[in-house]
Amino acid sequence: MTVTPETTQNGVVLTDAAASKVRSLITQEGRDDLALRVAVQPGGCSGLRYQLFFDERSLDGDLVTDFGGVNVVVDRMSAPYLQGATIDFVDTIEKQGFTIDNPNATGSCACGDSFH
Repeated sequence: MTVTPETTQNGVVLTDAAASKVRSLITQEGRDDLALRVAVQPGGCSGLRYQLFFDERSLDGDLVTDFGGVNVVVDRMSAPYLQGATIDFVDTIEKQGFTIDNPNATGSCACGDSFH
């Protein structure tokens, strides 16, 4: 796992593999105004759930960090829950998708989609 060495404003780190995948997905969308929004919302079996989605909106208090041309946006309410979290993209025979390694999560559910 390669991590961009910069200190980020929003506390989230996007690995090179994840940034490459996000860049590829944005290119497929055919738009240049999209950012990867990472949010924490109530829900899931452990209380909080991650949301990753493309967004063209800019919300008051958003924290934005550029990772090689990919903007990662975190709203101010989610930022404390995501401080120090690393987003990676895994592509193996067993699984494919984005993973979030979050040092703030004290426990998670078996599905890995929610935490507390």
